[in-house]
Amino acid sequence: MGDFSDAALVLLGHGSTVNADSAAPTHQHAEELRRRGVFAKVLTGFWKEHPAFSGVLRGVYSPRVFVVPLFISEGYFTEEVIPRELGLAERGQTLFPKVQDRNGRQIHYCGPVGTHARMTEVILARAQEAVGSGPEVPSLSESSLFIAGHGTSNNENSRRAIEDQVLLIRKRGLYRDVHPIFMEEDPRIADAYTLGETDNLIVVPFFISDGLHSYEDIPVMLGASAEIVQERFRRGEPTWTNPTTIHGKRVWYGRSIGTAPMLADVVMDRVRESAATVL
Repeated sequence: MGDFSDAALVLLGHGSTVNADSAAPTHQHAEELRRRGVFAKVLTGFWKEHPAFSGVLRGVYSPRVFVVPLFISEGYFTEEVIPRELGLAERGQTLFPKVQDRNGRQIHYCGPVGTHARMTEVILARAQEAVGSGPEVPSLSESSLFIAGHGTSNNENSRRAIEDQVLLIRKRGLYRDVHPIFMEEDPRIADAYTLGETDNLIVVPFFISDGLHSYEDIPVMLGASAEIVQERFRRGEPTWTNPTTIHGKRVWYGRSIGTAPMLADVVMDRVRESAATVL
């Protein structure tokens, strides 16, 4: 396990000025790790909320500080924005020491949670949670699994993390077929109906937080009525009913992976990995 009683943990999330749920996973996992009493101190920092990335290390005097980004992939934020704001790299610099001595502290910059091997288990757990149990639950071998992401032409790593998970789950042979789908890249969310080889589609959003994308945008892209989704969202109700039949296929839609309790363990794995590099 390692002894981290002398260390501080800093969890970094994106945050949002318009979506109160965006910071929820960061606070959730920080609180859980505080409860465990592993670290001397557990702090949070955000890009779009306070405390900001740039000031989160102020007042942290622990001899070791572990910084873990609660982000999906390696990319613009984890490789450029966060290191720059923390003072670990210059603007535009993507290659820099992941462990640095700064003002008497050893700063460990850990990998993002989304690329960790355990994320496969998180996705599978979310899929199982979506279908639940009972006589109406389809067998996995007669179901198609879809991992839904944002996708962006600005960062190829954004989709790579999802495609890696698709390959890992395919190798397990649990589902008839497994596919990536994206909001802003091909294959699109709506393509699930033509890609799926079965009449049972299970969609898991690969996002850290439940917000506008997972609560509103993706359900509408899957074919739900925009008016009904928006009205349910305003009332704080689930925006998707499992299962919903569209285009002759039954669709189960899961929760974002970011709030899964297992992510606290993923954070700990990232800390241990970084600590082991200086042993």
